[in-house]
Amino acid sequence: MANVAITGAGRGIALELVKLHLAKGDRVFGLLRDPNGAAALREIAAGSGGRVTLHAMDVANDASVKAGATDTGDEAIDVLYNVAGVSGSTTSELADADFADWLDVFNINVNGPMRVFQAFLPRLKPGAKVVSFGSQVGASTWPYAGYEAYSASKAALHRLMVSLALGTKDRGIIAISVHPGWVQTDMGGPQAELTPQESAEGIAALTERLTPAMSGGFYKWNGEPHAY
Repeated sequence: MANVAITGAGRGIALELVKLHLAKGDRVFGLLRDPNGAAALREIAAGSGGRVTLHAMDVANDASVKAGATDTGDEAIDVLYNVAGVSGSTTSELADADFADWLDVFNINVNGPMRVFQAFLPRLKPGAKVVSFGSQVGASTWPYAGYEAYSASKAALHRLMVSLALGTKDRGIIAISVHPGWVQTDMGGPQAELTPQESAEGIAALTERLTPAMSGGFYKWNGEPHAY
C-alpha cells in the first residue's frame, strides 16, 4: 500500500487518480481548496473505509498549503501528484497582456507545486515520486501561440522539476513533469481527445514504473518521453 497525496483532487484527472489509487488499495490524501464543495470526492471518501481523506489546501496560499499538509499527519508520502492549476486568459495577449492574471497563473502553476513540494519534503523518503502536471504548450519544441501566461508557466514548471530532480537526487526522490494530453475536462473542453479516466490510467501506469534514471524528465500521459 502506498500513501498518495493529490492536489486538485475534487475533479477531472485528479479525481480519477483518487479512484485508481483507492482501487489499488492505496491510502489517498485528497487536497483541494473546498472539500465541502466536492460532492463526488466526498462520496468516494465516505465509502473508502478511511483510506481516502479530504484536506483543505489552496496551492496559491503559503499558510493554506502548510496547514493542509500538516492536516494529513506525519506518514511518509510515496507519491505526490501536483495536479491543481489554472489556464488564465484563453486568448492571445501579445498586444494587451493582463499582468495581474499572469501573476495569478504563475503563483498557482509554478509557485503552487513548489509550495506543496516543500510542505511534504520532510515526508518524501527514498523512492518517493513527485509528478507535476505540465503541458506540451510549455515545451519549446511545440509550435503554439496563445495562452501565453499558461504556456510560460508550464515551461517554468518543467524547468523547476528538473531542478527538484537534481536537488533531491542524493535523497532518492524521483521528480518528473507530465503532459496529461488533451482531456475532456473544464479546461480541455468536451471535444478533447481523451477522457479523464484514460489520462489518469496512463499517468498512474507511468508513475508506477518510474525509476531514478527517469527523474527530471518530461513525459506524455502514455509514458512516452516528450521533447522540451
